[in-house]
Amino acid sequence: MSVTVRVPAKVNVQLAVGAARSDGFHDLANIFLAVGLHDEVTVTPAAGLRVTCEGPDAEQVPLDATNLAARAALALAERRGMEPNVHIHIAKDIPVAGGMAGGSADGAGALLACDTLWRTGASRAELLSICAELGSDVPFSLVGGAALGTGRGEKLRVLEVGGTFHWVFAMAGRGLSTPAVFREFDRLGEGLDIPEPVASEEIVEALAKGDPDALAAAVSNDLQPAALSLFPELADTLAAGRDAGALAALVSGSGPTTAFLARDREAAAKVAQALTASGTCRTVRTASGPAPGATVLGG
Repeated sequence: MSVTVRVPAKVNVQLAVGAARSDGFHDLANIFLAVGLHDEVTVTPAAGLRVTCEGPDAEQVPLDATNLAARAALALAERRGMEPNVHIHIAKDIPVAGGMAGGSADGAGALLACDTLWRTGASRAELLSICAELGSDVPFSLVGGAALGTGRGEKLRVLEVGGTFHWVFAMAGRGLSTPAVFREFDRLGEGLDIPEPVASEEIVEALAKGDPDALAAAVSNDLQPAALSLFPELADTLAAGRDAGALAALVSGSGPTTAFLARDREAAAKVAQALTASGTCRTVRTASGPAPGATVLGG
């Protein structure tokens, strides 16, 4: 028997970042939107814990206990007094180290898959608690749709979405480390008064109305200056997308993937074509949101 779970990528339509806390984390007001780029995580009983991976840039994915999928299996097994004897196979389609929560998605996918395989009977609240222990973005990967994340991003409030939003994602030629981007954010903010992060009511309303123009006018990412400082070439990609007619262009999360909001599917296709021709990025993908969270496909 095996169980396969599909998990979505995310784009941050708002990422407001507070000053570093004493524990090294930052308070966030993080509005997530799940989009239709997916990884699939399959778990199968095995003699011990093993992780394999296939797909674009799979060679960059760790296959040891540092992988969030492995950590998810270990965490659930420990809570149930079990041995984590499972083979976890990840079929990647979410960009690796791209600021779209691919690793977090795999953690949420493995957790739900193991829960289903082992029939643990864990409640939704317990699964979300384990997700929060694994990482700031993992709970949203389980929930999907749209949500406001506060605290480190792990405390979620589901948001209403009144329509479909069309996106283009440009993948860069190399990755960016999320901790490195936060360190650069701290460096750039030295001596400045960094306000407490607050959710944008304009973004919440734009999502609820399904209004791409209103959303485009309000999207923001406090980590974008830090990402551009570490990876200046991203500015060329952002400019190419704007020139092609994107309603909004921003770095996705900690980067280096850049995200472009388009008015509709046809406009997204035109932006994608222009970005591909621009030579400023490695690959280009289109996707729409919201997308469902972690979903069991079979088992």
